Amino acid sequence: MSTSTRLLTGVLATTFAGTLLVSAAAQADREDWPESFTVGTASQGGTYFVYGSGWANLVADQLGLSGGGEVTGGPTQNLALVHGGDVAFGLTTMGPASDAVNGKSPLAPGIQMDNVCALFPMYETPFSITALSDSGITSISEIPDGARIGFGPAASTSDTYFPAILEELGVNFDRRNGGWSDLGGQLQDGLLDVIAFAAGIPIPAVSQLEVQTDVNIIEFTEEEQQKILEAFPVSAFQIPASTYTTLEEDARAVSMWNFAIAGCDLPEDFVYEVTKVTMENNDKMLDVHRSAATTIPDNIQYNTVLPFHPGAARWYEENGYEIDPSLVKQ
Repeated sequence: MSTSTRLLTGVLATTFAGTLLVSAAAQADREDWPESFTVGTASQGGTYFVYGSGWANLVADQLGLSGGGEVTGGPTQNLALVHGGDVAFGLTTMGPASDAVNGKSPLAPGIQMDNVCALFPMYETPFSITALSDSGITSISEIPDGARIGFGPAASTSDTYFPAILEELGVNFDRRNGGWSDLGGQLQDGLLDVIAFAAGIPIPAVSQLEVQTDVNIIEFTEEEQQKILEAFPVSAFQIPASTYTTLEEDARAVSMWNFAIAGCDLPEDFVYEVTKVTMENNDKMLDVHRSAATTIPDNIQYNTVLPFHPGAARWYEENGYEIDPSLVKQ
């Protein structure tokens, strides 16, 4: 064997041995990882289900795991499911999250849900109202007394806050619950007068309604918006006209931020990799749902309620995003 051949053989052997060591180390790092995971979303026909299921598939593909979305009652139930370890991840909004960590969740009064950690910002949830055009309802003040209003799944963000918002604005209604797709069908069949949506836009159920019939997307007046901003933990928001074919100009609304959450007891390295996949693949997240345009690290500032998981916090800090130490789970 020539000297050059022996050298090449030695290099290849060393490289192969190094690869085995790296693979073994990588495998060892995953020893405490779950073999599969579930993301708590919401009802079919809503943005949570589309966003959460698509995100689960992205993470599963990138990390070589089995994962998927699960239909749930939405943000409030997701907090309880994550806290109890029934699902690894979930999607929630800041209002229900604040209630949960302070022991005020309607699903578990008095229990402080301290096993729920923040992962990453998703998007703002606008509160918007839709009616059929032939109803003649074009403003909140025109919603008739005793109107049958669908507020989404029971204990969802919409069901938790929208009834109180409309009561604040003097609307008298008959409260109905259900999945967004079901409520959309009921509106079209004349079984509901209005649907009060709190979901990421575009809302699949509204987009479907637009294809099948004429609808009115009802905005808040300036006075109504200001009254709600003073009374509830929401922000001013404009639904872009490009969101729906029905809109000819931006529609005034209010909104609440959404965050992905994780069980605080999940392995740090696992959550680090999940955060890395999500934050470094925004183009793929946009393929899941266009509301992911705001699923970017800069928006971690909008979580002032939940502690960040140490694995997520490590990724942010390594990439130059500061988190108050008091907002990192110890």
